[in-house]
Amino acid sequence: MNKAIYIATSESNSGKSMITLGLMSMLMGKTAKVGYFRPIIEDFEDEKLDNHIETVISHFGLDIHFEEAFAVTKSQLIKKKNKGKIGDVLDLIIQKFKHLEERFDFVLVEGTSFSGEGTAIELDMNVLIAKNLGIPVIIVGSGVGKTLEEFLDGEYLVYDSFKNKEVEVLAFIANKIQPENLQLATDGLKSILPKDVLVSAVPLVSTLDNPTVKEIVEELNAKILFGSDFINNEVGSFSVGAMQLRNYLLHLKENALVITPGDRADIILGALQANESANYPTVSGIVLTGNILPEESILLLIQGLNSIVPIISVDGGTYRITNKIGSIRSKIYAENKHKIETSVSTFEKYVDIEVLSDKLSAFEADGMTPKMFQYNLVKRARQHRKHIVLPEGNDERIIIAASRLLTMDVVDISIIGNRKQIENKVAELGITFDFSKVNIIVPIESPFYEEYANTYYELRKNKNVSIAMAKDLMEDVSYFGTMMVYKGHADGMVSGAAHTTQHTILPALQFIKTKPNSSVVSSVFFMCLEDRVSVFGDCAINPNPTAEQLAEIAISSADSSLAFGIEPKIAMLSYSSGSSGKGDEVEKVRRATEIVKLKRPDLKIEGPIQYDAAVDMGVGQSKMPNSEVAGQASVLIFPDLNTGNNTYKAVQRETGALAIGPMLQGLNKPVNDLSRGCTVDDIINTVVITAIQAQGL
Repeated sequence: MNKAIYIATSESNSGKSMITLGLMSMLMGKTAKVGYFRPIIEDFEDEKLDNHIETVISHFGLDIHFEEAFAVTKSQLIKKKNKGKIGDVLDLIIQKFKHLEERFDFVLVEGTSFSGEGTAIELDMNVLIAKNLGIPVIIVGSGVGKTLEEFLDGEYLVYDSFKNKEVEVLAFIANKIQPENLQLATDGLKSILPKDVLVSAVPLVSTLDNPTVKEIVEELNAKILFGSDFINNEVGSFSVGAMQLRNYLLHLKENALVITPGDRADIILGALQANESANYPTVSGIVLTGNILPEESILLLIQGLNSIVPIISVDGGTYRITNKIGSIRSKIYAENKHKIETSVSTFEKYVDIEVLSDKLSAFEADGMTPKMFQYNLVKRARQHRKHIVLPEGNDERIIIAASRLLTMDVVDISIIGNRKQIENKVAELGITFDFSKVNIIVPIESPFYEEYANTYYELRKNKNVSIAMAKDLMEDVSYFGTMMVYKGHADGMVSGAAHTTQHTILPALQFIKTKPNSSVVSSVFFMCLEDRVSVFGDCAINPNPTAEQLAEIAISSADSSLAFGIEPKIAMLSYSSGSSGKGDEVEKVRRATEIVKLKRPDLKIEGPIQYDAAVDMGVGQSKMPNSEVAGQASVLIFPDLNTGNNTYKAVQRETGALAIGPMLQGLNKPVNDLSRGCTVDDIINTVVITAIQAQGL
């Protein structure tokens, strides 16, 4: 049984970091506790820890201290080798690895990056380390600047180096391949490697190789004058603004970095205006050379602009600075969510993760951890792609979430809003947004506007709705978005970032209506705690449900739990456990529990039961020693909205739990409500669960 995998390459800039991020994401979805280890890292300054380790630990929330995640630096390795003490290095690597292996279900080990001093010995060291750790290898090879023959010859030598030392090679990933050559690379590798080695080819993704303005600032030791909020802008191209503005504008390309002396006010202001204009490409930033600042009047003019791209000042001539920028190698760091998400989605698109997963381990962890839950959500949503409408296109959180969802490549999206305003907001935020993949709608300008109004009129005319009223309502984004779902022009809707719950849900109640076997619409939150995922219901919709409604909420919540891979063990919460308590509220919970047992004898349920007895094994066993639910409840049903809403928020705030939802239950088609205080991550998670609901769960 494998408990670890080693990622190895034979050269620098192979894109190994992307593979690491993709593999880590996959492992977090399959395994409860994943560790990360780099035996040898580049030298680093005390105040600047290794970027890649910091990125992996922080992004995936790993329970590892920085010092635990590596053994030695490259200079330490070279000193030990020169003294003939490589054995000491191996002992330390094995010791640190074994410590992680004991703590975690699986450990991802990443080999060296082949840069700086010591490159000549790195392949041999990687082979030696993998051999001594006794773990299999995934080899990553880069196709940049090579013919097919050169690529295959070089990579077979790497494969042979591991096989000669009897290190098992599980997979080979050809990375940074020109898209038109993917099949050639795959077929070529399959022809020279054994059949049991999984072969994948991943195309060159230019956005991953593009440096950000932040990296340029750090490399040039630059001073940020303006636009620090957009320092993660990616630089797709760069050019020197030395000619007249009218000519220079013709040379701008998408995500352009403008390099110009600090006294060229015409180029500076022209570049800022081009970034605002729909007729010119986006400008990622402006580099002012020669340590020259614009005049005070120009600085004041820039300060008054609504949207300012990063403007940085450097000490050095234009020629030297341009050459230095051209030599910068981009890295992936924790703050750049776009690059991380692009890495993960690219990996999952081009690598057969099911086959790879089977090769990596022959075990499954018990239970459902938050990371496993989130990974499986995205995986399931992507398998049967659905179309989700977001009615609140004027909210910047919605725009950022849509941008990230496009990068994740998980759903199709329609946004209701003004295209020009969204374009301006995208430019102001400095984010990547593929407008070609999004349907942007203004209700009154839609070709379906009249049809939707007539449909609403026919559905509601017995409620004294006139055609004029129907047309007015169809200009409302919530009504229009809900009608898209009703008519099948979208599979689900997510709203509420800028509207009340009633505004979001009322249209759905009016014409999407409840399922035939449902009399009440309710909600659940998926509460991602440190070591488990619990389902809380109802915390958003029903103020004071009757016993019959409470029973229906419990059954719906159990079905939702099961549909999302969580075994339902239902706790019907009250201020009393078992048969001891008296009072109307306890009796309501007791009666609801009996109704569930009668309607669904297949479900494990306990009630009334107190919260601590439901979730704490010690308390649960002492109060209800023979219960199948006490101490291990996964579905917690609250007696009223006041209790449920306050409890979920208290748990979220006090424990740092991620609350995904609310997800509405009981409607014929999925419409989900956001909190007006929602984050971008909340929106993304809600869109993903809506897409899964739309698959027919």
